[in-house]
Amino acid sequence: MENRPVAAAGFILTSTLTIGFIDQFIRIIAETSSLWTFHVVRTAMIWILVGGWLALSGRRLRVSNWRGLLLRSGIMATALMIYFGALGFLPVAQAAAGLFTAPIWVLILSVAMFGLRVGPVRIAAVALGFAGVVMVLSPDPARIEPLVFVPVLGGAFYAMGAIATREWLGAESALVVALGSFTAQGLWGLLGLAAIAALGPGDGFLARGWVWPDANVLAWCVLQAGGSLFAVVCVTRGYQLAEASLVSVFEYSVLGFSALFGLLLWGEALSPVSILGLGLIATAGSLIVVRGRRARVA
Repeated sequence: MENRPVAAAGFILTSTLTIGFIDQFIRIIAETSSLWTFHVVRTAMIWILVGGWLALSGRRLRVSNWRGLLLRSGIMATALMIYFGALGFLPVAQAAAGLFTAPIWVLILSVAMFGLRVGPVRIAAVALGFAGVVMVLSPDPARIEPLVFVPVLGGAFYAMGAIATREWLGAESALVVALGSFTAQGLWGLLGLAAIAALGPGDGFLARGWVWPDANVLAWCVLQAGGSLFAVVCVTRGYQLAEASLVSVFEYSVLGFSALFGLLLWGEALSPVSILGLGLIATAGSLIVVRGRRARVA
């Protein structure tokens, strides 16, 4: 398998830049639609986009490892659904902080399952990056409850999906891997709609059932579909080019891009503590790149 840490970092940063922008508009979709409707509609749009591209280009999708693809898709979709589900009873900051424990889980799982040798610099960099995330998100220690740890389970699943991308699907097309993840999320959306139909709908983004999207929601879903497809292809390619413990820290950059676009679009300014946290994240990323280059030369 290839080992190109600098190229992998570039793909991850391109992905997080895209996500940091398009996810700013989820708040508009959430005003009238539901999480489950959103996932079903977005998955359908993504398949339409890919189908059109395949028809025009004459290319075909080929899967070499169906078992690995199905398992990885289910794992990644489960991670994201745990995260979004946690938003129903936790503040976004606490839910995101739990999900971003993924790099810590990547190190633990890589060492335990694959015997990966990770030096002290990368261990320190991951710890530094996570400390930066905590500072950016500023969770309130006085309000910590057991439910706070639910998103950490999502982080564990996300870490397993990241490792699976490299270990099982290194030879697969990034588009095939991305489609597998989106399809699994669409299936989760259908399951959520079925559950709400059986139990009865409520109010809010998570509790609503099927909501027919109007023209405004459809327009934002098109942006989400195209942007998400591009971003996931980039992040998948990044994980194919270097080991998961190396590139996963760069996903922290989505917080910086989100903060930047939040300021530009909505006037949401960062606190001094959050700015310091972003500095720690940047430092962690720099350490990882330096170590990755040295490993490649060696």
